[in-house]
Amino acid sequence: MTDLPSSSVPPRSVLDAFGVEGDPVPLAGGQGRSVLVGGFVYKPADGADDFVEWAASLSENLAPADGFRVPFPLRSADGRSVVDGWSASEFLSGEHGPRGHWAGVLGAGRAFHAALRHLPRPSFLDRRTDPWAVGDRVAWGEQEVTVIEDLAAPFANLLELRRPVEQDAAQLVHGDLTGNVLFAADEPPVVIDFSPYWRPPIFAEAVVVADGLLWFDPPSSLLKAGEDHPEWQQMLIRALIFRLVAHSESAGPSGQAQPGEPARYARATDLVAKLVARQK
Repeated sequence: MTDLPSSSVPPRSVLDAFGVEGDPVPLAGGQGRSVLVGGFVYKPADGADDFVEWAASLSENLAPADGFRVPFPLRSADGRSVVDGWSASEFLSGEHGPRGHWAGVLGAGRAFHAALRHLPRPSFLDRRTDPWAVGDRVAWGEQEVTVIEDLAAPFANLLELRRPVEQDAAQLVHGDLTGNVLFAADEPPVVIDFSPYWRPPIFAEAVVVADGLLWFDPPSSLLKAGEDHPEWQQMLIRALIFRLVAHSESAGPSGQAQPGEPARYARATDLVAKLVARQK
């Protein structure tokens, strides 16, 4: 058994409630707070019991579809999806994207979003105040903020580039696909850690591309992944605003960006500005 802090391990009472036996093994990802026990992934619910229950019910009722899989949630003997602050789901193995899997990440997202198309907008989205929810609202002109000084220049440039769009019909989308799709040979990709937003699916794809420009060295073709969509450049601009504002909101008391981040945002903004200029 790997020694882990007691706060990072579901207590025996939680494992018993879910009917699982085994020793906890730490897992990569999930902010280092997920553990594998007896073939199931346990993670803290962090007080978001309503969201966890909503996500569990969604996964249970999602119609089988080609192109993706999702982990099935585990429930306790009395039907709870959260027990003493812990949730659990089946463990599906695979290699994390996006490196070497950019097309696969986008393809899995498209299949996943097609399966979500009929679902209603959850009311809890209006109550979210986390940095990513703020970033999303700012990206779409629904909220205004002042960002930290380190990111003020690329933020101003992005706002200058942003234009109104004729928005496609919004629906539930996964707003953080980039590192949350797993790939295994001869199996459909696995979509994990659903981060819900109510936006056009093309925006979720633009977030993947923006992440590539910011933190990876993607193929040059990725920038054109959605170029068939008439608002592709504007989606990229909004995706960069989304990430930049979330980074600013997360900066904390220091009010400073992480080392290297201002240059990353400036470089990505410049690339998108050049793409916009070429389309004029």
